[in-house]
Amino acid sequence: MPQTLTIGAVLTAEELAERLAETATQALIDEARLSPKPGLVDSRSSGAHQDLTLDLMVRSARSLTSTFYLLALHSWQRPADIALRQEVGRLGRAGEAQMMAETGGVNTHRGAIWAMGLLVSAVAMQPERLLPQSIAQRAAKIAALPDAFSPKKFSKGSHAVQRYQVPGAREEAQSGFPHIIDRALPQLHHSRARGASESESQVDALLAVMTTLADTCVLSRGGLPALDAMHQGARAVLQAGGVSTMAGKQLLRHLERRMLADNTSPGGAADLLAATLFLDRVSVV
Repeated sequence: MPQTLTIGAVLTAEELAERLAETATQALIDEARLSPKPGLVDSRSSGAHQDLTLDLMVRSARSLTSTFYLLALHSWQRPADIALRQEVGRLGRAGEAQMMAETGGVNTHRGAIWAMGLLVSAVAMQPERLLPQSIAQRAAKIAALPDAFSPKKFSKGSHAVQRYQVPGAREEAQSGFPHIIDRALPQLHHSRARGASESESQVDALLAVMTTLADTCVLSRGGLPALDAMHQGARAVLQAGGVSTMAGKQLLRHLERRMLADNTSPGGAADLLAATLFLDRVSVV
């Protein structure tokens, strides 16, 4: 089992912010290193990406520690209102700029900044209420508020949302992260309980997200046929018992071959897996 974040009543805002930032950063690093992940950067290869490496992903994650720290610090015991939404947006955009400077303009963690940043803020808002569902609902309240200072800029994800009329990262957050709460976390706990290793359990959690997520990263690269193939392939692995079984491993290799042939990478699912690992590690005594 991974080490959890223990939050006691005596923590100051600064101490809590530091621990949340460290936990969020480590969750991003652990997601990047996790193997095997079909189409994604992992400890074996760069998957379907030509511009990403594991080293770049790790450096990107570490560049965001200060952003998560500031998000937690500024969200400490605050209500979900317009002022907080604007502050979260400002800090998130500053973090994105810092990330882009570290990566030379390569988008490594833009989606993760959104999801992880909201959840870090939501923990700091009420650190005494740390059930995953409660954290996700607080994050949803922030995400549902308007940010008048948010720039209207094009992204591949937003283009896919409009073209295919599917929910994107914003809608996932505004709905309380159902792919984390209803799919990834239950699968993570189920796989552990069945005796799968920690890495196998985490891959199973990723696959649980991939069974239904309208991943805009996949849609942008391969369209609806590639998305359908991802859904069906991920579902087949889990129906075979997950990656801890021989049948599951074989089906995962088949899914990976298909996604590489389609040149697709489930980046949205990876962001949600990192957020899942963060929520899984937050505990209270």
